[in-house]
Amino acid sequence: MGLFNRKTNRGDESDETTEVKKEKGGWRRPANTAFKQQRLKAWQLILTPKTVLPTLFIIAIVFAPIGGLLIWGSSMVSEIVLDYTQCENLTPSSANGSLSFSTMPSSQYSYKLRAADAGKNIVPPTYAFLDNTNNASVTDPLDKKQCIIQFNIPADIDPSSLNSDQLKGKFESNSTLSGGDCKPLDLLNGKAIYPCGLIANSIFNDTFTSPVLQNPGSNVSSTTYEFSAKGIAWPGEAQKYTSNPVGPGGYNSYDDIVPPPNWQLRYPTYNASNMPDLKNDERFQNWMRTAGLPTFTKLYGRNDNDKMTVGTYQIIVGLIYRHLDCVMDRGKNAFLGWAYVGAAAVFILLAIAGTARHLIKPRRLGDMSLLSWNR
Repeated sequence: MGLFNRKTNRGDESDETTEVKKEKGGWRRPANTAFKQQRLKAWQLILTPKTVLPTLFIIAIVFAPIGGLLIWGSSMVSEIVLDYTQCENLTPSSANGSLSFSTMPSSQYSYKLRAADAGKNIVPPTYAFLDNTNNASVTDPLDKKQCIIQFNIPADIDPSSLNSDQLKGKFESNSTLSGGDCKPLDLLNGKAIYPCGLIANSIFNDTFTSPVLQNPGSNVSSTTYEFSAKGIAWPGEAQKYTSNPVGPGGYNSYDDIVPPPNWQLRYPTYNASNMPDLKNDERFQNWMRTAGLPTFTKLYGRNDNDKMTVGTYQIIVGLIYRHLDCVMDRGKNAFLGWAYVGAAAVFILLAIAGTARHLIKPRRLGDMSLLSWNR
């Protein structure tokens, strides 16, 4: 059937195929850029004595004054520690007029005064135990047991066991609290504990009166050095708490919640008139900011306007906290300052040792003979 055969130009067909292949190959070729053609410039740090030793000296020079300033600031704070844990073991007194004061042992108090007052004579503090347990005239349970402490100011002193949603006033069901972060203080008798968790339950809830100057040296019998509980928490802490968890978005009634075990003396049962206002309780807010170390302090009050004058002061402590069951010591801590000083000392020693090594036995940079395969 050659009659119907048509001659074709096979050369033209091969040229068209080659052009298509070239076009496809051009599509797959990476762009001529430094990133895609692996022409990026590289930089590798080479540690040499000229770069390492000055860096160590600079770090030491920066850290040393920072640590010194922190230690100096800590030394400017005078601290008086009065350990009244054993106050309940004293001979009890039954009335304020017949208090039997005892001298506090030297192991139970300490005066850490600022450098300007370090040489002052220290008068040992005294304390007495007032037991009103069987006194029918005392109706407030917070006043049943009191420890009265008298101490002397030798010189002028300048002034993750919780549920955050519950603290904000949001409703948390028993099933949510049970076995959660608040464990084991999540539920009590089938009711939600508010505030739940070990941190809130362990709050240091002893009550302290403001220090009263016993001998002001005038016709006035006594002078009270007022402590304020306002302005002692960080700004914004109040936003983490609510004034009342019962309300819209929260619990339906006060019968749905119970106080923590260690709060039941102060709040036997929750009701509209007996409910902790956590939003305005700055002492509670300070306590809920857990410390990183077992030895810590929490700001209890402040007075930015008056100075404590020389004399003997008296404070009355309401014994609510379970002191005899817990062993805790608190005090100021200059660890951060000494940490900076210690780090500066380490850096300066390394810098001196490196400098001495470089001067005594220098090493030529890029010495190929020191390579392992050339030895």
